[in-house]
Amino acid sequence: MMQLCESSKQKHSLFHAMNRFIGAVNTMDQTVMVPSLLRDVPLPQAERAPGAGGGTPGPGTDGGAGGFFGPSRDMYGHYVLLKSIRHDIEWGVLQPPAPPDEARRGKDRPTADGDGAAGGAPGPEEDLEQQFHYHLRGLHTVLAQLTRKANVLTNRYKEEIGFGSWGN
Repeated sequence: MMQLCESSKQKHSLFHAMNRFIGAVNTMDQTVMVPSLLRDVPLPQAERAPGAGGGTPGPGTDGGAGGFFGPSRDMYGHYVLLKSIRHDIEWGVLQPPAPPDEARRGKDRPTADGDGAAGGAPGPEEDLEQQFHYHLRGLHTVLAQLTRKANVLTNRYKEEIGFGSWGN
């Protein structure tokens, strides 16, 4: 009983959203046996429209005529991008080392009052909670959109190779 209660609360957790995305990309990766077949295959029209899937474009969207991933990517480009994002979530993103002159000046270190040396750094600590929630909501939105993209790509690949007519 306790586990059921926890799982219903956890469905809105960041871990759950990441696991759904990773699972969708894993399914996509297992389904797409010949990724090169995705070259030059356009996305369905609904996926290219701005704000496709309802709502307004979230963080990371271009909001322009190209929709979520931009106008020039074919299905293969989406496939590679989704796998790359999965890799970054699973293994982290390596930060390039700071150039020696910036490291010596301490530009990337915050000052004692919490303000960074650059203008865009976090402000007072009470803003940190707001910033955290803003970015968490944005991350949830992006992960949901990426999960949907992986599922659309998987289904589109099945259509392209005629897998849907085999009776899953």
